[in-house]
Parts: sequence; C-alpha cells; structure tokens
Amino acid sequence: MLDYMLEGNKVLSAQPFSCMLGTKLTSMSKGSAEMTLLNREEFNQSYGFVHGGVVSYLADNCLTFAGATILGDCVTSEYKINYVMPSVGEKLVACATVLSFAVRQAVCECKVYMIRESHKQLVAVAQGTIVRIEADPKL
Repeated sequence: MLDYMLEGNKVLSAQPFSCMLGTKLTSMSKGSAEMTLLNREEFNQSYGFVHGGVVSYLADNCLTFAGATILGDCVTSEYKINYVMPSVGEKLVACATVLSFAVRQAVCECKVYMIRESHKQLVAVAQGTIVRIEADPKL
C-alpha cells in the first residue's frame, strides 16, 4: 500500500521554495491533502495581512498534492482563487480534496484557513485543474 505521507514529504522536501517558506505537509490520503504554514512578518503586505501570493502559493501546492494522490506525478494546469477574508493570525492551513478525476486530470478544491487565537477562519477558496505529467521533463 502506498504511504502518501512518506511520498508527499519526499516531494515537499525537494521543493526549495516550500522549504524556504517552512511549509509542512500535515495530512495526505487518497483524494486529499492538508498543508500548514506558520505566519512570519516577512509574509505580510503593507496593511499587515498575509500577502495574497503566499496564500495562493499554499492553495496551489495543496491542490497539486491532493491531485497527486490520484494521478501520480502532476502539475497545476490552471487554478482560480477567491480571497474571502484578510489573513491575520498565527498559521495558515490549506485543505484540498479531489472533486473529480479522469485518466490525465483531476479537478480539485482547496479551502485555506487562518488560525488566530485558536479560532479557524476561512480566508480563501481555490479550485484547479491538476494534470498528470510524464517523468521525462522533455515532454
């Protein structure tokens, strides 16, 4: 049986950008993934909210990790994100699930929450198409 967490952590640790940010894979099973990111002052934009690019990165990565549990090696083909609340707090949590899939692609949804003083607040919702890739990068 495939150990999704073991494989997922191998992939995450091979992503220099994710390592620099401090992203953690907290859950991964068939059809779903959860990632967390502790907030740092460097992530904030001029109003003191976590920059939308940081929230978007986490949603994108989590969408792809969920898709990978169905497709194997994959990348994001496209995604859309709605920011529903400014992100102020201690930790971002992204939870993604596969909504539908076929042989080469999956449509996934991700909800991003901010944890602030033990309360969980929805801050963004994303949906994306994740596509399987061949192991050979020269496609």
